[in-house]
Amino acid sequence: MTTTEWITDIALILIVFRQLREGRLDHKTFLIPLGIVAFVAYSYLDTLPTGGNDLVLIGALMGVGAVLGVAGGVYTRIRTVGEHALIKAGAVSAILWVVGMGARMGFQLWVEHGGGADDVARFSLAHHITSQDAWVTAFVLMAVTEVVTRVATIFLRSRAVTAPRAVPAYEHSA
Repeated sequence: MTTTEWITDIALILIVFRQLREGRLDHKTFLIPLGIVAFVAYSYLDTLPTGGNDLVLIGALMGVGAVLGVAGGVYTRIRTVGEHALIKAGAVSAILWVVGMGARMGFQLWVEHGGGADDVARFSLAHHITSQDAWVTAFVLMAVTEVVTRVATIFLRSRAVTAPRAVPAYEHSA
């Protein structure tokens, strides 16, 4: 792994650790993680491999990313105090985030330094995955999907928490 890859992965993990302390929900809550994955996508996504079962691999890992992201967003506490929304990642949210990020880092380290390259090559051949680019694309899009769905879930939940409530008509008549 390159220094940039280490820094990017650690930055994404630290985002959730930062949210273990309750803090104000603001634009940075959304823009920082989206900015990081936009940089990653720009840096690593050159093509979309479509041969063999490449799209199946990509879709499967994106599905895993979506599940992790939505679950992480659901297990993030959002509450209002006065006019401000506050956010706090719960233990489940933090664990899911670290599992997703850690799985990608672990896979990459295993392939590069742990002797996993031959196993991945055999798996790819047996399952008609055409290139290393398919794996890179799948894992990058998994990360992007996890971040986008987590942020989107938190955004939607925050709107529900901070939306002004309508006063039922029967309360006016009393």
